[in-house]
Amino acid sequence: MTAPPVACEAIPGHPDFRRLDSIAGIAADLRYATADNFVGRDLYSPLDCRWLHKDAAAALENAVAWLAARKPDYKLLVLDALRPQRVQEQLWSALQGTDLLTYIADPVRGSIHSFGMALDLTLLDAQGRELDMGTGFDDLTERSHPALEEGLLAIGALTEQQIENRRWLRNAMLHNGWHGINTEWWHFDCGDRTHVRQHYTRVL
Repeated sequence: MTAPPVACEAIPGHPDFRRLDSIAGIAADLRYATADNFVGRDLYSPLDCRWLHKDAAAALENAVAWLAARKPDYKLLVLDALRPQRVQEQLWSALQGTDLLTYIADPVRGSIHSFGMALDLTLLDAQGRELDMGTGFDDLTERSHPALEEGLLAIGALTEQQIENRRWLRNAMLHNGWHGINTEWWHFDCGDRTHVRQHYTRVL
């Protein structure tokens, strides 16, 4: 049964959501709360989007523990977490008339971010610097596609080290209940998308 939607402003105190700062061992730099994103402006203020559904928060804690046990110098940096439906609509509108709409979930269907069940993230090294992943966050080109990495390596568009860095991120997530996608090395869904859309609370 589909849960009724809830406004982003009502998330504090909601039993199904946890704030990112309750999760030990991560860093956060929400790029849509800055101008450092492909739209080039702050899409979140004054909304507080530092939230995840409690199920995703638990899965993220497991990923943190997995990484800490195997690569203790690395830390997960969250670039996007809860993305309210109203912001998804802004992103959808911003890409109309371009060939980039395949990168954005149609707001009618709903982004898994809008349920607090998706993350965009990267890795920091021991000095707090972002690892080189071959592209930056929100680079909407084929160099960002995990599915194309082997071919990109063959033509010199990615290096072995860049792919190794991506692999550490992927393994930390995929071993702990998250699923990647073919077009963005930074994006992971928690659980099955169809199940999430049918049973979780969408944030407006």
